[in-house]
Amino acid sequence: MLGSAANESMIARNSHLLLSLVLLALLTGAEAQTASVATRPNSYLFNDSHFHLTNYVQKGTDVKRYLEIMGDKVGRSTLFGIPLQQTWSYANSGEYAPTYYLQTDAPLYYYSFTDAFIASAYKKLTPEQQKRLDPMITGFNPADMYAADHIRRVLETFPGVFTGIGEFSIHKEFVSSKVAGNTASLTDPALDKILEFAGEVGLVVILHNDIDMPFAKLGGEPVYLAQIKALFRRHPKTKIIWAHMGLGRVVSPAQGQAASGSAERSPVHRDIIDAIVTDPALRHVYFDISWDEVAKYAVATPEVTRRTADILNRFPDRFLFGTDNVAPTEQAVQMRVFEMWDPIWQLLTPDASRKVRLENYEMLFDAARVKVRAWEKANVK
Repeated sequence: MLGSAANESMIARNSHLLLSLVLLALLTGAEAQTASVATRPNSYLFNDSHFHLTNYVQKGTDVKRYLEIMGDKVGRSTLFGIPLQQTWSYANSGEYAPTYYLQTDAPLYYYSFTDAFIASAYKKLTPEQQKRLDPMITGFNPADMYAADHIRRVLETFPGVFTGIGEFSIHKEFVSSKVAGNTASLTDPALDKILEFAGEVGLVVILHNDIDMPFAKLGGEPVYLAQIKALFRRHPKTKIIWAHMGLGRVVSPAQGQAASGSAERSPVHRDIIDAIVTDPALRHVYFDISWDEVAKYAVATPEVTRRTADILNRFPDRFLFGTDNVAPTEQAVQMRVFEMWDPIWQLLTPDASRKVRLENYEMLFDAARVKVRAWEKANVK
């Protein structure tokens, strides 16, 4: 009996010790989980779905300097140049060297070396630095039937680098008419080949296409709306981000006012977006709310601000924040567009805000990384 009592006492002490160790492990695990939450990417203010490292003359910010600018504010970012080079025509601007397409009448031309430049800059980074960036292929002409072949060659030459294609433009105010060569079109089979190949590989697509012509009159459907929706429908397996929600510097949201002498009403821009996000056939289409020009529209009045927040709250899975900054020199510049959206951030639910600023980026680009690397493993020899 004494032996039995001693055994029971020892079992009790061991059980108490085991319970203490379990509790300690649980507490330590909880602390580790808390630390992980504090340091994971979504503790940043935003991920940048739309960022240009270089400008229209292929000059810009050093990629390591850009990571410093991102700092503790920007978690992850796309990384692309600009596919168009602005010509410096002495006959047009003399000694003045234009760096932007509005500074000269000289043409723009496609500059394919931008992809090699972006890849080379990315490959100089450490693996930890690379995890924060998603390089994109942009140096192709969307009116060229060989464009898809260019994208394939870039993937074969720089495996392990790129996550998507874009931003590239089809119809863009003041730009499309300046591009040398054939004019890009939403109905061009060259564009279909590009999007088909992107879907096959798993590349995310960032497409700029103005929803309407510049300075369009009220009263009719935006001129490019039917074409771009038809394009989207032809490529259901391709993840497409429609840049700037189809808006531009002078391509503004339709106001829904009746045209003179007509009973028709111009569709309000938010209703157009609403129709796309509720269409099951267009579930692969997303929107970025990038560019300071778009921010100006979004917060133009308290009523517009409220309506913008309403659509983001109702469809939080379909929008991504981006800056559309070009070669910033300091963090304050990188933050300016984000801060323009402050009135809307304040009106979003925590879930909607988190998805638009952070999680939708991670969802799309994380999936693309996996698919593209798998395609490269199977196809790059």
